[in-house]
Amino acid sequence: MKIVQLPPEAPPSWQEVFYYDQIEIYGDRRVLGHTYAYNNRRKVVIDLVKKVAAPGATVLDVAASQGNYSLWLAELGYKVTWNDLRAELADYVKMKYETGEISYAPGNAFELGFDSQFDVVLITEIIEHVAHPDEFLRKIAELVKPGGYIIMTTPNGEYIRHNLPKFSDCPDPSLYEEQQFSPNSDGHIFLLHTDEVPPLIEQAGLEMTEIRLFTNSLTNGHIKLEYLLKVLPKLAVDGLENFTGSLPFSLQRKLHKGMAVLIRRPD
Repeated sequence: MKIVQLPPEAPPSWQEVFYYDQIEIYGDRRVLGHTYAYNNRRKVVIDLVKKVAAPGATVLDVAASQGNYSLWLAELGYKVTWNDLRAELADYVKMKYETGEISYAPGNAFELGFDSQFDVVLITEIIEHVAHPDEFLRKIAELVKPGGYIIMTTPNGEYIRHNLPKFSDCPDPSLYEEQQFSPNSDGHIFLLHTDEVPPLIEQAGLEMTEIRLFTNSLTNGHIKLEYLLKVLPKLAVDGLENFTGSLPFSLQRKLHKGMAVLIRRPD
């Protein structure tokens, strides 16, 4: 993936995603917690893709924004389709393209009418932005081949620093329809708890295969630990992350900010 610089006339959406590229993949150390958290999520997502699909498999990256997962997977040999509602971001992603097979399908993924279903569909940091996550999963299921997989990441609602409501605690999610699809953390509506995930998946006619929690408070730079990230070597930060990842799941639910779920569409 190429490192790019913004042209002077870059649209606002390019400027926004370029900022995140700077702190997520270009080495800008202004927000180290965000950098560590993003890299943890990237490792989990790429690992899950490799676990369920070999290079050459088709992957749809829904609401892919600046396209980093799309580009990384294309470089690994997957046949990737990038998608986002913001059509102008496609040209930004193309600036970073280096190698691999990638196509661009801007627009509403549910209305595009793809020629075929996909082996893997990525929905990373999306479901917390929709008013009806149950309906969203049902629609995503239609984009996956029978026997194929959905890889979902979302903030873990049980993390000690999170305070948004559970989806199941809201009697009328339609109240949030006007604010859904807003980008970044300001657009979060609900946060899913681990006990809510299996019923949502089952209601969509899907099967939950695996759930992983990741990124503890130190790694994320929370509770004033951002200062420690500036002095601790990466090896120490990763070591503590590995330790909290080995704790009982009941403890991980409180200590880890991120959640990744591997979902299978039955044959």
